[in-house]
Amino acid sequence: MALKPTDFLASLEKGLRVIEAFSAERPRLAIADVAAVTGLDRATARRCLLTLSELGYAEYDGKFFRPAPRLLRLGAACLATMPLAQLVQPLLDQLSAEVGQSASVSILDDWEIVYVARAALQRLMSISLMPGSRLPAYCASMGRVLLAARPDDEIRAVLTAHPPVRRTPRSTVDAAALMELVAKVRADGYAINDQEIELGLRSIAAPLYDSRGKVIAAVNIGVAAVDAEPGALKDLYLDKLIGLQRTLAPMIV
Repeated sequence: MALKPTDFLASLEKGLRVIEAFSAERPRLAIADVAAVTGLDRATARRCLLTLSELGYAEYDGKFFRPAPRLLRLGAACLATMPLAQLVQPLLDQLSAEVGQSASVSILDDWEIVYVARAALQRLMSISLMPGSRLPAYCASMGRVLLAARPDDEIRAVLTAHPPVRRTPRSTVDAAALMELVAKVRADGYAINDQEIELGLRSIAAPLYDSRGKVIAAVNIGVAAVDAEPGALKDLYLDKLIGLQRTLAPMIV
């Protein structure tokens, strides 16, 4: 539905852009940083940041702003209303216990994956992953599974709007090469990631479907690189992922 100009609240849109400027890679930002990331002028960025600080959604040390714990209420409220998160968490806990590795479920939001459920037995990454965490889709196993469910022209548009950045020496950032990788994932029905998100981390992911066969999310199992070679991940874990896939599908109308 197209909004009338009088129905659009520009100040709210600017505030949300400021909130979205923060990420795992940008946990604290100065006013100039936020202005650069959002495209807002410094005065507007300053007012938004100070308002968030006054309301308890941001912390300010006189130079840098960082998200405050209160901001988690917004994401937690959203996740709590999502049936997928409620349905999949017990299954994910069971899967993680069976394989002795961490497991996660995520959805696609534009060019990023958003974690909606996670069962972590050990911390494999330098950043903490939890429901609400985001990672670039192009270099994540779950991200490539979710991109594979989209038309090629849509994937190219995403890669053009958000040019891939090399996170590790193993990251694939060439658009043509990424399109080939996504095509392979589409044909195989699963994706394997070998230390492209972070050195020392490998993972295998598969799509999750609703009862009509539409891809709605992705599930993965992450392992330390010393635990399994990339070629062994399929034999070790794919059947478990497919089992969760088949169990969950009839539950989602």
